Formats: sequence, structure tokens, C-alpha cells
Amino acid sequence: MNGKIAGIVILLSAIIAGGALYYLQIYGFYQTLPANSVTVRLLEAGSLEPQEIQTTNLRAIDAQSSPIRFRACFDVTAPLGMLEETYALAPGVLPRNAPGWFDCFDAKAIGDALEAGKARTFLGQKNIAFGVDRIVAITSDGKGYIWHELNDCGEKSYDGTIVGEECPRLPETN
Repeated sequence: MNGKIAGIVILLSAIIAGGALYYLQIYGFYQTLPANSVTVRLLEAGSLEPQEIQTTNLRAIDAQSSPIRFRACFDVTAPLGMLEETYALAPGVLPRNAPGWFDCFDAKAIGDALEAGKARTFLGQKNIAFGVDRIVAITSDGKGYIWHELNDCGEKSYDGTIVGEECPRLPETN
């Protein structure tokens, strides 16, 4: 009888822990950001200076638990061709998934549009956090998406490779 009770306690504990872990990963750490707190910028092709672009209908989420959890969706009025001529491209970068409840950001659909040539990825900001770049994708129909991606320094830092001189120094922690 004691073995059955112990088994039930262990099973219930595992179910509760699994449910809590699921909730925290999908909902718990994220916060919705006010639209006026996010400015969409692209880096100019020649100078790599950030330039704000005009957007509407911006929605964004972020989490303090990781610098790569940021996601945003917006509309842009500038034609994709003009943006391609003016701003630095970030080719070959595919989006990271977003939580299902953030329904404007469909990583598979964005990736399909990129692979079909109906969208382009631009560099929004280098090292928005150590080893993390902001990537902006814009489609030919004026939809825009933002996510954060590890750059070479970030990948080296997190896999244990020696970072080297070309990477910025890690911020000091107390």
C-alpha cells in the first residue's frame, strides 16, 4: 500500500512539475511590450548606421530570461525594393519560433516567404545584447517581423570556443 501511495505522489509531482515547466516556457516569462517602446531600425548598407523606418500596427513580446526571446510584428509602407537598395541585408537567417499565442509571428510562414524570395532579412542592430543581433524580415506585401539571433561571437561564447579579439567584451557582472 505504501508503494502505491509513493508511486501516486511521484506521478502527481511529475505532472505538476511538467505543467509548471510548460507554462513558464510558453507564457510565464513573456511580457507584451507597448507599441511605442519599440522602434524599428535597419542598418544602412554603406555606413551601418541605424535608421528608423516608419511602421504601423506594431506588436512585440520579450522575456528577461533570454536575449533571443524578443519577437515583433508590424506593417511597413516602404516598398521592399527600396529597402533592399538602402539597408544592409542579413541573408540566410531563418526565424526562430514564437509562442503559439503570439499569433502574428508564424516562423514557418516567414521562413517559407524568405526561401521563396517573397521576403528579405535585414540587419536591425548588431550586439543588441552580447553576441545577439536583431534581425528584421520584411515581405513584399509590407509585413515585417523582428527576432534576435546569435551572431558568431554569441555562438562561440555559448559553445565554449575561445571568443577572440574580434568580439566585444562581455559586460561586467557584480
